[in-house]
Amino acid sequence: MQTGDKIMKDVLVIGAGKIGGAIAAMLADTGDYKVAVVDRSSEQLANIDHHPAISTAPLDITDEATLQAALKGKFAVLSAAPFHLTGKIAEAALKGQVHYLDLTEDVASTRKIEALAQNAERAFIPQCGLAPGFISIVASDLASRFDSLDSVRMRVGALPQYPSNALNYNLTWSTDGLINEYIEPCDAIVEGKQVSVPAMEEREEFSLDGVTYEAFNTSGGLGTLAKTLEGKVRTMNYRTIRYPGHQAIIKALLNDFNLKNRRDVLKDLFENALPATMQDVIVIFATVCGWREGRYLQETYANKIYAGMFAGRKMSAIQITTAAGIATILDLLAHGRLSAKGFVRQEEIALADFLSNRFGKVYDPDLMRMRQAG
Repeated sequence: MQTGDKIMKDVLVIGAGKIGGAIAAMLADTGDYKVAVVDRSSEQLANIDHHPAISTAPLDITDEATLQAALKGKFAVLSAAPFHLTGKIAEAALKGQVHYLDLTEDVASTRKIEALAQNAERAFIPQCGLAPGFISIVASDLASRFDSLDSVRMRVGALPQYPSNALNYNLTWSTDGLINEYIEPCDAIVEGKQVSVPAMEEREEFSLDGVTYEAFNTSGGLGTLAKTLEGKVRTMNYRTIRYPGHQAIIKALLNDFNLKNRRDVLKDLFENALPATMQDVIVIFATVCGWREGRYLQETYANKIYAGMFAGRKMSAIQITTAAGIATILDLLAHGRLSAKGFVRQEEIALADFLSNRFGKVYDPDLMRMRQAG
């Protein structure tokens, strides 16, 4: 699409939930993207912001012909759909020769996308959110500062600012994704080798800015970084951050009540007993230890990001960070800063490029404080 002397990139966003809506608003607000949002739910589509650069349409992505028609002529497709649908969308992108980006935390889905991308003429970039996503970019940047590595520890949490229940938690994003992280096996590196470790284990506590947190294994957060650093680091792991007490209750639900084998019951419980909140905070904490010039040293990245205003609307912290993550990578791709074909790992993206991008700047704590005040 061309407006005056400006050529707008046509993109398709699949999924009209809170994250899909935030992505559309961010991209449309720049004037550089024309965004078509599709979802099988007319109710969800009705909640998408009205904007001259945003269009909406009902679409069942299991209908291959309809999906192919929606992809025709698009620069890229951005999947904000549930993880179990990403493989079908990636297959359609490959057939339609459209760049593909997603937010999945699902390990099996990412492996399928990597296989599809081997001979692709367009870029396939999964895991473009916060974790996996930005946290891998940060960890890779920290690791690059060492001559040799000892440990890489990545910790991320999406938390309520005002916890008020026994779980010290409110729903902030996809319930299906949350349950998947709590149940599926987790990648890690132990003594230099990539291994699988159980979710919800290896609990630890730490403090940041005077607040005590717990962290424990969850699935998907390492992304492809485990494969990239295998044999180059002694130990590496990813753990989700929560307020103390959360892990013990969740483990009782999963194991003692056997809800890990009754995901529909667990989902119903979460969605009807845990209120959602827009008043959240993202906690990011990554630490790398290793040797540089003969000295054993540590480098740490720590950040907190709060809900605030973006693209003229109030967004939760998880909306801001997740939508900005995939929008940044789309922007870098559109401006020729990333490989335009084949499989692209998050750790291949330069942190400096990410943070200097107009969307990636939301990860600047000073900027976000100003947004929150506004």
